[in-house]
Amino acid sequence: MSAFENPTDTVIRDILAQPKTIAVVGCSPDPDRDSHMIAALLKAKGHRVIPVNPTAVTILGERCYASVRDIPEKVDMVDVFRRSEFVPQIADDAIAAGAHILWLQLDVIHEPAAHKAQEAGLTVVMDRCPAIEYRRLF
Repeated sequence: MSAFENPTDTVIRDILAQPKTIAVVGCSPDPDRDSHMIAALLKAKGHRVIPVNPTAVTILGERCYASVRDIPEKVDMVDVFRRSEFVPQIADDAIAAGAHILWLQLDVIHEPAAHKAQEAGLTVVMDRCPAIEYRRLF
């Protein structure tokens, strides 16, 4: 298996420029946590954010779900704020949900799961943060 390569800047810009429905896995109800701040930023940029956190009822005014598979609507992107060892299951959930993009946050790295998601047709961004990419590309 070849080494993982992130998409080009053009692809990342296209991902962030178009409003999407984004499941934020590991979204925290704590406004001081990165996952909460990034979810709020994505929402402010026009994306529909669906928090995935089995211990919360609502975050940012949105109903929480225990997993990506529990979300009753179409999800375009799965943004992951969980430790790397949880990525294989989340990637499987993203594939099963018909997501088009799997985005793994900074320091969330799992090449076999990234390759599996790519083989299933998903665009995978790994070890990147949307907030940094917005500042860099827009």
